Amino acid sequence: MLRMMKGKDSEEVEIDLEDSSDPESDNEEEPEMLWKAPPAHEEEEDIHTTTLVEISDTKPLINVRDPRDINDCLKVTFEDVIAEPVSLRSGDRVWIWSNALFEVSRVWIYRIVTVILAIPISIISGLLFAILSCFHIWMVGPCSHCLRIGARWLQSLWSIVLSVVVRPFLTSAGRCCGGFSIHLAKE
Repeated sequence: MLRMMKGKDSEEVEIDLEDSSDPESDNEEEPEMLWKAPPAHEEEEDIHTTTLVEISDTKPLINVRDPRDINDCLKVTFEDVIAEPVSLRSGDRVWIWSNALFEVSRVWIYRIVTVILAIPISIISGLLFAILSCFHIWMVGPCSHCLRIGARWLQSLWSIVLSVVVRPFLTSAGRCCGGFSIHLAKE
């Protein structure tokens, strides 16, 4: 047994340095666990899921469906929507059933709406992006290159105007104002 003193007003701390496997100790009691193991990495990722979502009948085919956190604002739980202050409280069973019904209705209504709307909207979105991509690749890109080729003379004219008119004006204005100096003095 090792005894340590922390300071004048601190209390004494005892640290047991005996090996629990010593043959001298005939205690067959199991040692008491005073610590808890840190959670596994998998537990940390699923810390925000509720029990109802964990008991889901469907397993996700793709684990990370929002890798860029585009819809981070939609991670809504029951506690984010409904909160009772300490002064007003409903019964525990009402709170538990409200939580369960909220989660079940949120999950199942989302699933039903996605079954009804996801496929048509994905087809329409795919069609729209295909048309926009085709338009950009075959119309916008070539037209912008044609305009750049045709407007090469305009770029040359603009650089001449800048170097002949604007640069000397700004250079002389800078030299005129460069003679001013400001001195700050503490009073």
